[in-house]
Amino acid sequence: MRPLGELEAAVMAQLWAAPGPLLVRDVVTALEPERPLAYTTVMTVMDNLFRKGWLQRERNGRAWEYRPAKTQGEYTAELMRDALSTSDDRGPALAQFVARMSPAEADLLRQALDAAPAPTKRGRRSR
Repeated sequence: MRPLGELEAAVMAQLWAAPGPLLVRDVVTALEPERPLAYTTVMTVMDNLFRKGWLQRERNGRAWEYRPAKTQGEYTAELMRDALSTSDDRGPALAQFVARMSPAEADLLRQALDAAPAPTKRGRRSR
């Protein structure tokens, strides 16, 4: 999975933070203070994110309402999984990752491991 580009990430951040679906105009307005962008630029980015599977959309009159297809946590988990898959020996990579965690992050990891279902024989966790 390719990481989101800078503008894609800014658009997704707005959608992840929103309590419901957003119109292109809503995203343009939210980005305006820091990034004045043309409506058509944001519309193109959101259409691309839809075609890549990052967004879902539904008609609202003549406009599209967009919502994330994946959570920010799912996106981050996919990035972490891809990064880990670059190593043939994952033990040392995981050890380095954990060694650089803050105590609060380590506690969160422990909680996540305790709450996760047991792995199956294929190495994936059952749901």
